[in-house]
Amino acid sequence: MVEATHKKLLHTRQISCQGFELGQGRWQVIGRMADVKSFAMHNPDRGGQISIGEPLHDISLTLTLDRTLLIEAVDAEISAAPFNSCYSISQAFQRLVGLRLLPGFSREAKELLGGVKGCTHLLELLGPIATTAYQTLWQSEEGYNSNDPQVTEFLLNSCHSLRDDGEVVRQMAPSLAKRPC
Repeated sequence: MVEATHKKLLHTRQISCQGFELGQGRWQVIGRMADVKSFAMHNPDRGGQISIGEPLHDISLTLTLDRTLLIEAVDAEISAAPFNSCYSISQAFQRLVGLRLLPGFSREAKELLGGVKGCTHLLELLGPIATTAYQTLWQSEEGYNSNDPQVTEFLLNSCHSLRDDGEVVRQMAPSLAKRPC
């Protein structure tokens, strides 16, 4: 490991996601990303310079979902970007409508919106948004909604703790638990 004699902050990226219940079996997840430099940056598309503390990127992506994680609506917004041409790609994210946040979603989204077909930063927001969707839809003040078979089946074997031969599944959903080998 290289020891630094000093360190100088150059870049800060902040990602935040919020999940909301809309009622009538619909939810909304809003992801936002802001990139800020600690120095003024030359930029012809932004009047010649991006000032210290002014966002290089300020983008958001809002997905409206149903209980099955079907994307019903998408709103992609670019409030700040380094290039004027960035703003024109927001509408491309409408291609996500009709997809589900299920295994394989990331691959499908990259096929639709990867590279020149989309915005790298909006695409990056999909990971945290998907995780926030799971937390929003499948947890409540009472804990995991393990009484819903659709939730339990989806979560089963999704991570080490929720493996079908583990203690958590034996307690949460005994009928789905397998004996350890």
